[in-house]
Amino acid sequence: MCFFIKFHVMQNGKLIIFSAPSGSGKTTIVRHLLKTFPEYIDFSISATSRQKRGKEENGKDYYYLTPEEFKSKVEAGEFLEWEEVYAGTCYGTLRSEVERIWNTGKHVIFDIDVEGGLNLKNQFGERALAIFVMPPSIKILEERLRSRSTDSSESIARRLEKAEKELKTAKLFDRFILNEDLQTALLDADEIIKKFISENTKK
Repeated sequence: MCFFIKFHVMQNGKLIIFSAPSGSGKTTIVRHLLKTFPEYIDFSISATSRQKRGKEENGKDYYYLTPEEFKSKVEAGEFLEWEEVYAGTCYGTLRSEVERIWNTGKHVIFDIDVEGGLNLKNQFGERALAIFVMPPSIKILEERLRSRSTDSSESIARRLEKAEKELKTAKLFDRFILNEDLQTALLDADEIIKKFISENTKK
């Protein structure tokens, strides 16, 4: 189940959306881009109703909300988009996050679920660049998920099942990056973002 809300703003900010099945490497790519283009882009921190994992920090990795808090913000219209990714676990983009970044004169970069990424793309059209990060195979994706040691076997099985469905949506994105060799994927991401920033940044 997924929802989004129309968002009208006057700023000229853009959106760079990275989506992929869990374990594909989109977070690594986004972190690299934030270090490479710090003067142009800033990271949109998503809100979630799930609990923190490992060394995650509130306000850095996610805005952690209780299910009740999440529901309250949905009802108040505070989300640009949100979805129940897994039963009882919701993720969403707060409109205040996008406003915060655009008000600094930077573009917004997202590390977001596939369905959420497509909703943002559909909502913002040409102001948004949607990029799908493709894993080499489901088998390698499973190996990556298991090597993280952050999810149970049941959770990994759910993620793999979801990944198989998400891979079918790659054609709906503006661009895709094959993350078979990380350094090659990072170089590809650099070129894509440089072109997008150059075309859209007002000097």
